[in-house]
Amino acid sequence: MNSFVAIDVETANFEPSSICAIGAVKVVDGTITDSYYSLVKPEPDYYSWRCVGVHGITQADTEDAPCFDRVWRHIDAWAAGMPYVAHNAAFDHKCISAACRIYRMDAPESFLCTLKAARAQIPRGMCASKSLDSLCDFFGINLRKHHNALADAEACAKLAIILL
Repeated sequence: MNSFVAIDVETANFEPSSICAIGAVKVVDGTITDSYYSLVKPEPDYYSWRCVGVHGITQADTEDAPCFDRVWRHIDAWAAGMPYVAHNAAFDHKCISAACRIYRMDAPESFLCTLKAARAQIPRGMCASKSLDSLCDFFGINLRKHHNALADAEACAKLAIILL
């Protein structure tokens, strides 16, 4: 697979629909060609200290951010029908699907998953774990700022180029 959009979301709380940031990286013919990042006003709009501790995004950061429907319409048009890829795609797909339900939008049917690909292709014990940061270390990919949605989407895109 040579063309796809790698995507990553961060959530404000433990509700899957509470996306507060989304990053996407477009890959065409095996080359990263474009990227997109947006903060998102989460739904529901409250923050768990545990989530803030992971990604550092606060309610003040997203107070004037666009709602998910505007951001997703942009990303989906920008993706132009290419498949979506995520690391631990079950999480990102669940979150995007939940947010799409709230805004009565169609969600992508499925995402390809670099975590599943890594588990299938890398023998046990060869890599510390199959987490995004461990796989980046294993493959020599510079993960600039783990848990920043754009940095994670870029790392996922580079993993997908290798694994998918």
